[in-house]
Amino acid sequence: MEKMEKNAAAVALGRLGGLKGGKARAKMLTAAARKRIAKRAAAARWKKKSASKR
Repeated sequence: MEKMEKNAAAVALGRLGGLKGGKARAKMLTAAARKRIAKRAAAARWKKKSASKR
């Protein structure tokens, strides 16, 4: 099986977007939207934790 090489320019561009993605998204959201997202994420974490104890 041949090892495929990655395009360095594409890797750099993807990394750049990944580095600023979360901060840029948070800046765009309203406080209410961030709160709604955080509550949903917390609920998902708790659900996962309680399911693993069963």
